[in-house]
Amino acid sequence: MSERKRAAALVTGSSRGIGRAIARRLAQEGWAVCVNWHERRDAAESLVREILDAGGDAIAVGADVSDPDAVSRMVHETESRLGPPELLVNNAGVAGQCLFQDITDELWNRYFAVNLGGARNAIRAVLPHMLHEKCGCILNISSIWGLRGASCETAYACTKAALIALTRSLALELAPSGIRVNCIAPGVVNTDMTQVLGAETLRELAAQTPLGRLGTAEDIANAAAFLCSDGASFVTGQVLCADGGFIV
Repeated sequence: MSERKRAAALVTGSSRGIGRAIARRLAQEGWAVCVNWHERRDAAESLVREILDAGGDAIAVGADVSDPDAVSRMVHETESRLGPPELLVNNAGVAGQCLFQDITDELWNRYFAVNLGGARNAIRAVLPHMLHEKCGCILNISSIWGLRGASCETAYACTKAALIALTRSLALELAPSGIRVNCIAPGVVNTDMTQVLGAETLRELAAQTPLGRLGTAEDIANAAAFLCSDGASFVTGQVLCADGGFIV
């Protein structure tokens, strides 16, 4: 991606887990990365130091993606320090298990505000530059539960299904402007978010995965690096399952 050397990429929710691995991998690919954090400033800044020490370019910017004004400020700061984002990875999300009848209005609204509203806020903030330049790449991180559904994760699954619809619809709308929009649907990935399920449940999920293991954050980062590269220049509107064959 020599022609994209040091172009700016914004990865939401990238202080830990999948987002952290994606931000690190994109920096290795030559992107100047904005590492977005909401609660873990220390983790975001440690990743920035790691990228800078490796010869890359990165900044850490705090913002709650559910707040459109905060997202707008984050994009403006990215523009002033790294340049206008040519790549947006919508990774920030919240998850948890709860019976449907126990989901409060507050919890339901928070899931949609972050997982779906956050993607909308970020896209809306970076899109004017992409439309002006008639190029850009948007990658949404969904989940296999957005394709198949998940017991006791109804709110989460609904938001992830909506992200897939957003991906496909926006890809059609933006294709004439040369902007690609794709999606990754990770399977069960071994991060701190899934550790709350417990070791026994994780062993069962690994056994249910045809490849016989849980995914890693780096597995998803590898898929993201391809979809964001010039090697995927003819790929848009697609949902790539990176799940070890879990929902084949």
